[in-house]
Amino acid sequence: MTERIRWGILGAAKIADNFVVPAIQRSSNGRVTTVASRDRARAQAFATKHGIDHVLTSYDAVIESSDVDAIYIPLPTASHVEWCKNALLGGKHVLCEKPIAMNADEVLELIALRDKAGLVCGEAFMVAHHPQWAFVRDSLAQGMLGELTLIEGSFTYFNDDPNALKNNLSLGGGGIRDIGVYPVVTTRLATGLEPVRVNAEVLLDPRFGTDRFARCTAEFPGFSMTFYCGTQMARRQHMIFHGTKGWLSVDAPFNPGIYGPAQIRHRSDEAGQTRVIEFGETNQYQLMVEDFAGTALGRRANLAFTLENSLGNQRVIDEILSYGA
Repeated sequence: MTERIRWGILGAAKIADNFVVPAIQRSSNGRVTTVASRDRARAQAFATKHGIDHVLTSYDAVIESSDVDAIYIPLPTASHVEWCKNALLGGKHVLCEKPIAMNADEVLELIALRDKAGLVCGEAFMVAHHPQWAFVRDSLAQGMLGELTLIEGSFTYFNDDPNALKNNLSLGGGGIRDIGVYPVVTTRLATGLEPVRVNAEVLLDPRFGTDRFARCTAEFPGFSMTFYCGTQMARRQHMIFHGTKGWLSVDAPFNPGIYGPAQIRHRSDEAGQTRVIEFGETNQYQLMVEDFAGTALGRRANLAFTLENSLGNQRVIDEILSYGA
C-alpha cells in the first residue's frame, strides 16, 4: 500500500465528473489512476479532463488492476451492491454512492462481507463531513435550543425526462432514494437518535412508476421530524431545528456552495436576536474522500460514516418506500 490511495472509478457518471473525482485529485492522500466506461471514447475524455493515466472498458478490469487500491462506484442504485461485492471480493476498498443498497438486508450483506474481507466499505454521504453539520450536532448536544421539539426539512428539484436514470424504476430511481435520504441522514447525524415510528404519503409518477413526491413524518424520542421531497418541483433545500429556546435554520443543508452559501441562522429567544454563522468554501467531497483514504491507509480507526450508520438510514428509507408499494 502506498502513502496515497490509488483510486479506480467505475463509470463516468456526472457525480464523479463534477464532484468526487475532482475532490480526489485535490486530496492530500489519494489519486485517481484508472477509469472505466463501456464507451471507451467517453472514458478517454473523462481521463483527459481529470489527468487519469489508465483507461479501461471493463469494470472487472479496474477491480483486478494492480494500480488500484480502492474503487469508487457512481453507477445506478440497483447495481450498487453487485459492484460493492465484486470490489470487496477482488480485494479492494470501496466507496459507493448513496443509497449504497436497495434495502436494509443488502446493507447487512455488505457489512458481513466487509468484515470477512477486512477492507473498508462506505457510503458516499458527503454531508456527514461538512462542518455545518458538526455545528448543528454540537449545538443540540449543548442545549443551545433548549429542548428540541421539531425538525422540518425539504429537498426538491425538477426532472421529468423519461430517459433520466433517476426516473428509471428498474435502476433504483425515484426521489426518496435520490434525495429523501438527506433529511433522514442529517436528522440522525445531528441528534444521534433513531425514529420509533415512520409515516409517509408517497405519490408515484404513472409514466415511470417512481415516486415523484413524498411527505414523511418520523417520531423520534422527544421530538418529531417532518420533511418532503419531490422530483417535479422547483429546487429547494432547507432544514430547521426548532427547540423551546430557539431554532437553527440550515439554509443550504445538502449542497452548500451550489444551492447557496454554507450558513446557519441561529435565533435565540433569550438574546432576542438572530445571528448568522458562516462556513466558507468548505469542500465536503474532499473531506469525505480524505476520510475514506485515511481509514483505508490505517490512519483512522473507522469511517466518519460507517456501514452501520448506512443500515440505520436504509431502514428508515425502507419504511418510507413501503407507503408507495
